[in-house]
Amino acid sequence: MNNPARSLSLNATRRFATAWFLLQSLIAAPLVGMQPVHAQEAEEPKITYGQLLDKLDQGEVERVELDNLRGVANVRIKGDEEDAPLQQVTLFANDVYNQRLLQKLRSSDVEYEVLERSDNSALTGLAVNALLALIVVFALLMILRRSANSANGAMNFGRSRARFQMEAKTGVMFDDVAGIEEAKEELQEVVIFLKNPEKFTAIGARIPKGVLLVGQPGTGKTLLAKAIAGEAGVPFFSISGSEFVEMFVGVGASRVRDLFKKAKENSPCIVFIDEIDAVGRQRGAGIGGGNDEREQTLNQLLTEMDGFEGNSGIIVIAATNRPDVLDAALLRPGRFDRQITVDLPSYNGRLGILEVHARDKKIADDVNLDAIARRTPGFSGAQLANLLNEAAILTARRRKDSVTMEEIDDAIDRLTIGLTLTPLLDSKKKRLIAYHEVGHALVSTMLTHSDPLAKVTIIPRSGGVGGFASYLPKEDRVDDGLISYAELIDRITMALGGRAAEEIVFGSDEVTQGAANDIQQVTNIARQMITRFGMSELGSFAMEAPSSAVFLGRSDLMQRSEYSEEMAAKIDQRVRDIAMTAYEKARSMLKNNRSLLDRLVDRLVEKETIDGNEFRDIVSEYVTLPATSQ
Repeated sequence: MNNPARSLSLNATRRFATAWFLLQSLIAAPLVGMQPVHAQEAEEPKITYGQLLDKLDQGEVERVELDNLRGVANVRIKGDEEDAPLQQVTLFANDVYNQRLLQKLRSSDVEYEVLERSDNSALTGLAVNALLALIVVFALLMILRRSANSANGAMNFGRSRARFQMEAKTGVMFDDVAGIEEAKEELQEVVIFLKNPEKFTAIGARIPKGVLLVGQPGTGKTLLAKAIAGEAGVPFFSISGSEFVEMFVGVGASRVRDLFKKAKENSPCIVFIDEIDAVGRQRGAGIGGGNDEREQTLNQLLTEMDGFEGNSGIIVIAATNRPDVLDAALLRPGRFDRQITVDLPSYNGRLGILEVHARDKKIADDVNLDAIARRTPGFSGAQLANLLNEAAILTARRRKDSVTMEEIDDAIDRLTIGLTLTPLLDSKKKRLIAYHEVGHALVSTMLTHSDPLAKVTIIPRSGGVGGFASYLPKEDRVDDGLISYAELIDRITMALGGRAAEEIVFGSDEVTQGAANDIQQVTNIARQMITRFGMSELGSFAMEAPSSAVFLGRSDLMQRSEYSEEMAAKIDQRVRDIAMTAYEKARSMLKNNRSLLDRLVDRLVEKETIDGNEFRDIVSEYVTLPATSQ
């Protein structure tokens, strides 16, 4: 069998030889022109050698310049003008004739001069040859290097692409990870085992071979894995699940073997596989069969994690946000023994994350991180980091020295609502939007179980948002996720406040489609109250399952209805009753406080943005606010 590297070297040698001969032929042509003129005439002479001798005998020559290097004599004839060019005479190559010419010049008493010039033609040719030789050698080295790299690439195609990092390169410790304290406590055991495994082995305990981190994107799964390696001070192998799979059969399995081989050589260590769902999906899923290469890679991964040979000291940590599509064999005890859910941070977690990311930023003294944490429920750690970064960018753009609450508020609105557009001119459209948004804000402020108002604005945003009213979620509901029946009803009533204000002020013929999203939200909440939460007279039982993505190979590919047509009609009627009752309540609240509504709209049109405290101060002059709204 031929060696590919040897064949490439032979081809490169042949190419070098051909190029050398071509260059030599190119070099030879210019050097011919560098030869003295006595070998080939440069131009047609004006007088001959014999005529020169005759003119010397007749005394017609005034001056002669002998250029032996070029093989010519430059002659000035008596009577020629001073600025006239010298006439050129070609000399013979034979030195006897040249000596005769010199004797003739001396005997004729003619002024003559022998020009002394160095012959640089040989040096010039040598320099050109050397330069071209260097160019050829450099090109040959580049060809050989490329050939060697191609051969090595072909031999190393199945090797693992895992990035190898030591403690100093991870640069992440547990102190740098905030907001996921429960997950950190679960993983403390892994760090202790890597540092002091005898503590577990002495009583017969074994550390889990694999830990699966499950959570939404941006919750800090990769950061947590790096923190484990940083705390334990062990090698850290990082690779993505998609890097195992290639178009060539067998490459993925080869890379898995090579990865675990490197890990064994550097044990104890941590192997981190990010986005493991790219290679760990259920085998045999899909119409027409699955990807054989991916399934072979998964089989090899399963074997390495629970094979005949123990991987002592190797802990595999994987991360995914799609645990429902993973193969059951991958999740069984002995492979990924432990699943740790990395949830979105609670209020305390968000506050800790903000404190971590605020370390390297110039934050003004009046910035309240506690208020920011309350305003950002549902934000992941990555989103909170991006929030402070956007605020810092706005600060630099506005040429301020430190980040203030104004930049942070604008950054929150930019990330949640959209970019700020040019404010509307004072027109009917602007007042209509103002009445719509004040309708939301006023109804929510007067309700007992609604969230406190943060601000209301009519400055348009990208995406067709003409204005919005934002709220501060209650701390207890953010942390435990529990919402009562009264809170859901108030949320529906508040959502319908905008449409109710439009109808009261402009009439039913002038209402707009601006309430489309509000109506959709009302319908979704009311339907879930009936079909999922059991909050109606129809009964406390679930008639619909939570909606989830459908994956090929699952039994729920074709979902069926879980209730009859008669029950569907009752559900629709009950949804309508809830929505209409809430709408009439919102309409009654606004109609009974029309003067307050008009005053708030005038104020909003003037300022374009009213914060929650100012809004509540105005409302408190007309009505008594509930304790929860203050």
